[in-house]
Amino acid sequence: MYLVKVYVMYKQSVLDPQGEAVKGAVHRLGYSEIEDIRIGKYFEIKVAKSETKIETTIEEICDKLLANVVMESYHYEIQEVS
Repeated sequence: MYLVKVYVMYKQSVLDPQGEAVKGAVHRLGYSEIEDIRIGKYFEIKVAKSETKIETTIEEICDKLLANVVMESYHYEIQEVS
């Protein structure tokens, strides 16, 4: 079995309104040294071993469901677990 950790974030060229709102709140709390905050999504997916390459399966899921590839980018980590 595999544990896949998927991270989805807005692309750098896309405004992150949630991140901007949190950054504003952090500045109001007095942390003026914070220059940027970006908010994303995190998924943990457990995948059984199969004939299909795990990378192919995960990329298809990300492209079709987890990420809006026009506005977001993603990367993932694969760990084999027992």
